[in-house]
Amino acid sequence: MIGDKKVLFSGMQATGNLTLGNYLGALSNWVKLADEYECFYSVVDMHSITVRQDPAELRSRARKLLCLYIAAGLDPEKNCIYYQSHVSGHAELAWILNCFTYMGELSRMTQFKDKSAKHADNINAGLFTYPVLMAADILLYQADVVPVGIDQMQHLELTRDIAQRFNALYGDVFTVPEPYIGKVGAKIMSLQDPAKKMSKSDENPNASIYLMDDPDTIMRKFKRAVTDSLGAVRYNEEEQPGICNLMDIYGACTGKSRQDIESKFEGKGYGDFKTAVGESVVEKLRPLQEKMEDLAKNKDYIDSVIKNNAEKAQYFANKTLRKVQKKVGFPEKIR
Repeated sequence: MIGDKKVLFSGMQATGNLTLGNYLGALSNWVKLADEYECFYSVVDMHSITVRQDPAELRSRARKLLCLYIAAGLDPEKNCIYYQSHVSGHAELAWILNCFTYMGELSRMTQFKDKSAKHADNINAGLFTYPVLMAADILLYQADVVPVGIDQMQHLELTRDIAQRFNALYGDVFTVPEPYIGKVGAKIMSLQDPAKKMSKSDENPNASIYLMDDPDTIMRKFKRAVTDSLGAVRYNEEEQPGICNLMDIYGACTGKSRQDIESKFEGKGYGDFKTAVGESVVEKLRPLQEKMEDLAKNKDYIDSVIKNNAEKAQYFANKTLRKVQKKVGFPEKIR
């Protein structure tokens, strides 16, 4: 709790290009939370290096992601938008929490198993312990709530276990975070395989709409989107998952209900529907893309956001870190 507001923490990795799914499912819903919560939104670049990265590319992507946060509508005066690597408390607290986390707990993390299979030549210790860094990210700011998808729920449960274990030993040091249950963003699936979520790491470039795709690219991808042979625009998840996905996208971009969409396209072919969906996405992303162009020209402004928000994040991080260091017995610094 900061003042009379509860604290909300979330972050995204600076790898790959954000997709329409990231925007409609998360980013666009974050914008409205600043009035209710004290929000910390991190570019979690420290998490990114569990997989080998090109240094210049990682720096570029991190800056681009921070700009995307702002372009999507997050006001850096109301929200703390910062680089994880600029706040040393993340790494310091992660080390302490490593000493309160058990090997068995980490070995059960399904994402470690998945990533180990994908990167068999680089199964490093960071890949094994990064759920502890994730716990530090959250606990460092005494977050009350964390927006999480199904794939991250296991990590939040571990965070809660670590916080409760520490509190049981040393008193009420950490706020035990809850999952954020708010407005659910649209769940956007792959355009080429509607059984899978749209992903920024999909190897098929036609499967995902990226936030900076130009209008021609967006229209081309929707024209190639997988549908079915039934020929009717209706919400039938069993028989028409591809059409359901397109309806969800169109509804999220236009505000129209499923019933409205079915009525609007009754008797029309999939070609007309795909075109309409593509056009709605182009218009939805236009303001964000224009804002990104403006931010790219305003280096001094972005640099000031980076500096000021890192200082704000460090201030709150230090409050928690000093308390934790004292509890575990580290000597106080001579100031």
